[in-house]
Amino acid sequence: MFQYRDFTNDQNTYPYPAGQAFMERLHANGQHYVPIVDSAIYIPNPNNASDAYSIYTDGNDSGVFLNNPDGSQYIGEVWPGYTVFPDWHTENASSWWTRSMQQHHDQIPWDGIWIDMSEVSSFCVGSCGTHNLSLNPVHPSFGLPGEAGSVVYGYPEGYNLTNATEAATASSLALAQASSASAASPPSTATTPYFSSAVTPGVRNVNQPPYVINHIQGDLAVHAVSPNATHHDGVEEYDVHNLFGHQILNATYQALLSVIPDKRPFIIGRSTFAGSGRWAGHWGGDNASLFAYMYFSISQALSFGLFGIPMFGVDTCGFNGNSDEELCNRWMQLSAFFPFYRNHNVLSAISQEAYVWESVAEASRTAMTIRYSLLPYMYTLFYYATTTGSTVMRALAWEFPNDPTLAAVDSQFLLGPSLLVAPVLGQGLDSVGVVFPGISQGEVWYDWYSQMAMDAQPGENVSISAPLGHIPVFIRGGHVLPQQEARYTTTESRNSSWSLLAALSSAGTATGQVYIDDGVSVVQESTLLVDFTAGNGSLWASARGTYEDTNALANVTILGVASEPSSVTLNGQAITGAEYNSTSKVLSVKGLQSATNSGAWAQDWVLSWA
Repeated sequence: MFQYRDFTNDQNTYPYPAGQAFMERLHANGQHYVPIVDSAIYIPNPNNASDAYSIYTDGNDSGVFLNNPDGSQYIGEVWPGYTVFPDWHTENASSWWTRSMQQHHDQIPWDGIWIDMSEVSSFCVGSCGTHNLSLNPVHPSFGLPGEAGSVVYGYPEGYNLTNATEAATASSLALAQASSASAASPPSTATTPYFSSAVTPGVRNVNQPPYVINHIQGDLAVHAVSPNATHHDGVEEYDVHNLFGHQILNATYQALLSVIPDKRPFIIGRSTFAGSGRWAGHWGGDNASLFAYMYFSISQALSFGLFGIPMFGVDTCGFNGNSDEELCNRWMQLSAFFPFYRNHNVLSAISQEAYVWESVAEASRTAMTIRYSLLPYMYTLFYYATTTGSTVMRALAWEFPNDPTLAAVDSQFLLGPSLLVAPVLGQGLDSVGVVFPGISQGEVWYDWYSQMAMDAQPGENVSISAPLGHIPVFIRGGHVLPQQEARYTTTESRNSSWSLLAALSSAGTATGQVYIDDGVSVVQESTLLVDFTAGNGSLWASARGTYEDTNALANVTILGVASEPSSVTLNGQAITGAEYNSTSKVLSVKGLQSATNSGAWAQDWVLSWA
């Protein structure tokens, strides 16, 4: 961005021609680019003609920005300096937003949008830019991470145990920085109350309402547009503040339908409201590089599933503070089982990409391989989330509501009905306690890696070995998982051969489904829904719909086969590529491509073993 201004590129460092070439390379690889768009718009310095900013000028001419109660423009402060804020109540706001996106997309053909600061945030209290625009662009009224006095020295819990020297140095520097800041700014003995006990009958005071607000910032106008900012229809921000993030996501969705016609908009937003999942996904905001926040991410994700926003993830490895090898190793594996998967951190913190540490890179590859192989399963979960309102990540108690002991379990979760994920969530641990639900009702759980049935008793907290780089994952008996090859990109994975993983129940049965469409269109001309049913030594596949998927079926793996079969057939024809492991009780059938070369689901089939 040019000086943090929306819909711009810095032409010295990221010129449009270089960006266009970059987009061509990405798109040729089946990859995508999603830029950040903040919710505040820079207002140019009126005394500096070179400071002109067409996005503001167009919006101002269209009358789309919030006002003060007196009708003047409300001017707050965000990253670029003094800023104004879109008023989504005006009839021209959405069309102006679409024009702004189209202009930038014409230069940099991005694929989606990441909406930030949409609570809506402002760094100063009130319309602080009024009468101060001649100072623009101003630096935010606090030190940015990495600047003198704001260097990031924090590390995860237990860092002093694994990196004693570095931890001691960081602690010393942090104390010195805090001491310097304290000396430069002596603490004031005065307080600024946000609660006013004086109530004037008939007079509404939205900036200081006459009741205590349990709000972390105290005053409602701290880090947010003031409650008395006024929309063009006369509505005060106090009454609709929680809807700003929802409205900007709606406007962005409509804009993307125009900018990239016929394709489903990909949007991630920081502020959401009930119904925002119709238009966007969500990430958990500015978390911290701590094991505590990794643990908290699970309950966050489950909550947002209930809110109807299943496309959820967090800043993996942590945003604020510095991460370290152990935390990032564990977190990169955990987040691989969240729908939205992103590693992101604050300005000036140490680099935390997976490749920084070889152990983290290897742990990430392991988890990503599972994730990418399961994309058809996850896509099917999202199909049902869209059509029925069901959840993608699930609490154990939701799948097993008759077991009250599961109500408080928030350290492990289900991905759909079929997969149980039990991450290590603490520093220095090499095992994790796992509860296997439904055992008393005959449920069987299989280890993902060994494919063997777990030995567990009802209510037992089973200690599972989990050295660094290993995340325990279990498959629920009675379920069939559709898979494709774990390739480098989702595009490559989608165009690879199919396989099925059938985990038999204690009764020798299993069911499953896979939903298939073109993956990008808003309106599908054709779709395919394939049902899988296993029982009595056979696995059936039956497809409904007209979408043509020409990828062949390569492998079928069946867990929990009690004894070695003497024959394996596909539609009555003998299969030679079958192997049985008497220890794990796994039947592996490979080499099915030639028998399904017109497509795995082009015709119904039955695989039998006896």
